Amino acid sequence: MVSLWFFESFMLYIVATPIGNLEDLSPRARRVLSEAQVIACEDTRRTRILLTASNITRPPELVSYREGIEERAGERLLADLAAGKTVALCTDGGYPGVSDPGYRLVREATRRGLEVVVIPGPSAVTVALVSSGLSTSSYTFKGYPPKKPGVLRRFFEEEREAAHTLVIFESPHRIGKTLAAAHAVLGDREAAVCLELTKKFERVVRGFLGDLAKQFTEQGARGEITVVIAGNHPKFRRDMEPEEPRMGANGRELDSSRGDAEGEEAESEDPEELNDAEADSES
Repeated sequence: MVSLWFFESFMLYIVATPIGNLEDLSPRARRVLSEAQVIACEDTRRTRILLTASNITRPPELVSYREGIEERAGERLLADLAAGKTVALCTDGGYPGVSDPGYRLVREATRRGLEVVVIPGPSAVTVALVSSGLSTSSYTFKGYPPKKPGVLRRFFEEEREAAHTLVIFESPHRIGKTLAAAHAVLGDREAAVCLELTKKFERVVRGFLGDLAKQFTEQGARGEITVVIAGNHPKFRRDMEPEEPRMGANGRELDSSRGDAEGEEAESEDPEELNDAEADSES
């Protein structure tokens, strides 16, 4: 049996908002945003656009809550809740608290015994995961990877032996380097690069890490990006192509187990010359 949901005051509502297509705002989320006394958001300008498109009257208070000011803004919101106001927290898209400082407000609110209710909705993580065509039985979401090469490599090394699917966010100007690092550490696994999900120019590029790294290094990308990478399983991995045999100057195949210089030297050596050299050394 489906039960009706009733709006309650004196609560902190965590509202998931559209990640691109404004039509994805749920009726429940629309109701919470229309009845909340305070809406805290990442960017007030973008939230105004959402409110206008959804025919929601601007609340008495529309305040900013974002990285860098979350401590000061959080104390104000907690004071509003303690005073009996209803507060709705949202971001520019998706869930507050996912790669977002909203989790700090939730943590402090629950620590103080305040009620917290999550209003479900769109998420780039789940949309990308399902769109990828990769395994969804278990996955890990790790947000944005680090920028420094060494730390980035260790970031992927932590996932090298894991069988679960990996989901990350990345910026357009770093996508090529990140895919190349993933390929170097994880090997040539299946992956999907999801761009501008739910928006007009939505695109999902599927393939193997080696090919994707080359493509996005050469072509670049625009918009918001979510990357999904297969776990460590043979069915999602492309074995390396067999190495082409290396030929010496005399047309014979070199011994690949030896170094290039050593192999070339061995191929050029003549048994009679070796005997003469040994005789000279003995004399």
